[in-house]
Amino acid sequence: MSTDVYRDTEVGRTSRPATVRVWDPVVRLLHWSLVAAFAVAWFSGGEDETVHNFAGYVVVGLVALRVVWGLVGTPHARFVDFLYRPSTVIAFLKDTIGLRARRYIGHNPAGGAMVILLLLSLVTTTTTGIMMTTDAYWGIAWVREAHQLAIDLTLLLIALHLVGVVVASLEHRENLAKAMFTGRKKAPELE
Repeated sequence: MSTDVYRDTEVGRTSRPATVRVWDPVVRLLHWSLVAAFAVAWFSGGEDETVHNFAGYVVVGLVALRVVWGLVGTPHARFVDFLYRPSTVIAFLKDTIGLRARRYIGHNPAGGAMVILLLLSLVTTTTTGIMMTTDAYWGIAWVREAHQLAIDLTLLLIALHLVGVVVASLEHRENLAKAMFTGRKKAPELE
């Protein structure tokens, strides 16, 4: 038996811990660093181009690291752990609306889809942002408009992500935001 799941309390007896490790330090550091870098880029846009551009390049690097970690990282960090068919995501969302969604230790199907959508929107935002700094696309209206649309989409996805975290936290009576700081979630129930 794993010492993370069970620990001896008395001779011959075991009990389940209150929490289990889920989010490794790399996932947590990348998550909160992306939050900070995107916030700096968003707040500095149109105000301080040097800071804005630097924050955008930091986002590029963090997204690249998250993709790599999604391929080779710890079990709950890997994409294969939380990529589901669209039908599974839709069924999960319907169950969530009825407050009867299954609890997942790692990302649930909607959370997994959100990870991918956020990564794609950040790639689009940073790609169009970088294009705007090149001679080939400097001052081109559609690039600026695509960049703004990607920013707006990212902000919408962030809002939906936060709503999902709150709903899942209430539904399953656990603080998911705290789990992204501590790396630990409530232990699964015995079946």
